[in-house]
Amino acid sequence: MMPRTISIIALMGALSLAALTPGLGQEGHEFMPKGGKTLLIELLGTPPDAARLREITQSQQSEEEWSDALAGQMSAMSEQQRRTISAYLAINMPLPEGALEKAESQGDATAALPPDGRELAWNECQFCHSLFSSHLTQDRDGQAWLNMFESPFHREIKMSAQQREIFARYSAINMPMRVEDVPAELRF
Repeated sequence: MMPRTISIIALMGALSLAALTPGLGQEGHEFMPKGGKTLLIELLGTPPDAARLREITQSQQSEEEWSDALAGQMSAMSEQQRRTISAYLAINMPLPEGALEKAESQGDATAALPPDGRELAWNECQFCHSLFSSHLTQDRDGQAWLNMFESPFHREIKMSAQQREIFARYSAINMPMRVEDVPAELRF
């Protein structure tokens, strides 16, 4: 067998394992910093405070304004978490008209929330290379993360401009991670 064929077979096996492993993208991988969506859901409680969710999803504010507006509620969060949730909200809010209502009618209002940077990293980065070496250990600012999408092999990633911004802000705030904080089985 040729090396490329072996790589493709290994990739298919990994993808099959990922598909069979419940919650591989978020749950069970607590070592990776939480994304803005997860932090927002935690902030609103379970089930989320519907009135507060509606208020947030209909507001448009800068990162600084979100940080100020939610300061009292985010007092138990780390500075990194406050920055992560504020960046997520600044990029994604307000939600498109009718998105929250549609999600509510289907029984889960939080389904209206766009994926966060952590989700995007899990779902997009691992198809071609190790999440550890390509994402978790990289120290870049937001613009450098956005510039990454200009390389020929990243241009084809099926992410909208908004999703790329979500990924870049999350990554700039939360990366790099310390090697010892990543499980040994993912360090490749």
